[in-house]
Amino acid sequence: MINYLIINLLIIIFPLLFSFEKRIRYYKHFKSLFPAIFIVGTYYILWDIVATARGDWWFNHDYVMDLEFAGLPLEEMLFFVTAPYSCIFIYESLQIFVKDRQLSINPRLFIIPAMISAAGGIVFLHQDYTSTVLFSVALFFFMAVFLLPRMLQSLIYWLYIIIVVIPFFVMNYLLTSTPIVLYNSDAIWNIRVTTIPAEDFFYNFGMLSFYLIVYLLFKERVENNS
Repeated sequence: MINYLIINLLIIIFPLLFSFEKRIRYYKHFKSLFPAIFIVGTYYILWDIVATARGDWWFNHDYVMDLEFAGLPLEEMLFFVTAPYSCIFIYESLQIFVKDRQLSINPRLFIIPAMISAAGGIVFLHQDYTSTVLFSVALFFFMAVFLLPRMLQSLIYWLYIIIVVIPFFVMNYLLTSTPIVLYNSDAIWNIRVTTIPAEDFFYNFGMLSFYLIVYLLFKERVENNS
């Protein structure tokens, strides 16, 4: 069965069809989008390879194709293309239809959740997935504070995070309830929202924020050179 492939197609089909819509004109951002997908996607694929090898999670071969790379099914690797393509499409759509404003919050305050996440990563070193995902969130906050602090003050950034929770909840539910992806109970808290491990919410926040910040840094560079 090809359930995971179908999920990937469902993730990307709408943004793909509307990439050339005359108001959004998403295609004009491809010079920034594709490098961001490549850089951040490479990081997450490497993480995925390590996590799969050490047994944090594994894939049910009843629902994926036989094509694999370093233990990852092709569909898992495609996810790191379809997800950011679609989510950054949502971000760019918000830029068109919502008036952005800078929130009156000091970006350096986000060093606090960064330090809490890093401390959590140390406390839960015995749980591989929990620890890695908390370190990843800490890394994002430090990166944002020092490289693109205005992103943390942007209303649209936080709307983006809130909105993408919905499709990711649905997608994660499909992946974990089928189940296409299975988790090692020793690598997680074993706290679940329906069938979704709590760590996945931190994972999704960190991943989509990493994709966006790298995208915005490239976008700024492209605009300055144009």
